[in-house]
Amino acid sequence: MYAIVDIETTGSYSAANGITEISIHVFDGINVVEKLETLVNPCQSIPRYIQAMTGITDEMVASAPTFEEISESVYNILKDKTFVAHSVNFDYSFIKGNLAAHGYILDCKKLCTVRLSRKLIPGKQSYSLGNLCDSLGIYINKRHRAGGDAEATVKLFRLLLENDKENFIQKSLQRNSKEQALPPNVPKSDFDKLPYTPGVYYFHNEKGKIIYVGKAKNIRYRVNSHFSNNSESRQKQNFMRHVHSISFESCGTELMACILESSEIKKLWPVFNQSQKRWEDVYGIFLFEDQNGYKRLAIEKNKKYITPVYTFHYLIDGHAILRKLIDDFQLCPKLCFMQINDEPCTGTNLEKCKGACEKKEKPAKYNKRIDKAIQSLSEQPTYVIIDKGLGADDQSCILVEKGKLYGMGYIPHDAQITDPLSLKDYITPVKENAFIRNLLAGYIAKYPAKVKMTGENINQTTENFQHAASR
Repeated sequence: MYAIVDIETTGSYSAANGITEISIHVFDGINVVEKLETLVNPCQSIPRYIQAMTGITDEMVASAPTFEEISESVYNILKDKTFVAHSVNFDYSFIKGNLAAHGYILDCKKLCTVRLSRKLIPGKQSYSLGNLCDSLGIYINKRHRAGGDAEATVKLFRLLLENDKENFIQKSLQRNSKEQALPPNVPKSDFDKLPYTPGVYYFHNEKGKIIYVGKAKNIRYRVNSHFSNNSESRQKQNFMRHVHSISFESCGTELMACILESSEIKKLWPVFNQSQKRWEDVYGIFLFEDQNGYKRLAIEKNKKYITPVYTFHYLIDGHAILRKLIDDFQLCPKLCFMQINDEPCTGTNLEKCKGACEKKEKPAKYNKRIDKAIQSLSEQPTYVIIDKGLGADDQSCILVEKGKLYGMGYIPHDAQITDPLSLKDYITPVKENAFIRNLLAGYIAKYPAKVKMTGENINQTTENFQHAASR
């Protein structure tokens, strides 16, 4: 049994908007056997442009029941049916959210007549309800009213059932089908092509323009997570309406996916990406001299009138960089505020701190190492990060030249390469930004074994990596 639903609302997403009219036609595949239809008081004013489109005014709904008053009836008529609507996730998100607010948990199978029409009646110029019905000769009585649109959707759905020679509608209801979850305009073939690999995925609008870029450790799982729930948020509903296709680019590692995502966001400026569009480093490593004459490094939020010696966006990256400086230059964890308890200095126990925290080492001697540590932040080396490739016969490589990202690519196992600079034949240049710079700094501090500096044998690195991966 099918429940064919249409609603009118005060806005495009359910988190901040209400239902003004609802129509539910219970359809057995041949006839409508039950109907629920009413105006609904949304308990908020209806925007003027929506009043003009639907004809539903604040005065009309003032004496109508609230959704709370009809929630039990709505739940009872829907609970054991297949929920059918034109752009089903829109109607379903509103009704599910409103029912949940009043203690009813709706969990129906869904069918979208937009998606079904694209499959069973291909080649139409438009699949909006009005244009599609016009092309099929289906008359809509009272367009943009719940009753008229629901009645037209019943006629459309009956036609889809008649055209379903290969039982596509029933297959769409199977648990492993994505037809219920995907946005109305996205071909299932786009989803079926998505790999279970790290990489970057792109959402395109009707004209093919990229409107969102995302990165993933597993592309298919991540894309699925965008559409597998019925979020009431504005962003989710905009995704559903505007996404018409999905493309992707696989990467060997999650790090490469992060780099590619950041580079693409800066280049393409997609409308639905918010993060990284106004990227600013939030934290810095600051240098000051204490009352005893010891130079000290501290991580703080960036200050307006004080210049840090190094900046970064995430605290975790700053901590990784500072720990590396402590290890490389035998700095005191306590004087760098990486140990703030009253216990004995952990650096002394590891024979790295030379006693500056206990004034056993003279300030002048300690400060020379601080100066070298700070200098190392500006005199960055050339290095390559070697990791998993796209397949069994290659490795990924990220080339950083004098501390700045040059690019990334893949090198065959049998390539004879002894110098990082000779990797450029295998590398696609990538424009660096502050996010990528900090990302790489944090990564090499955390995974030093995957990094090879200038002059080191790259082939030996890849052989070691292959051996480790096979164990």
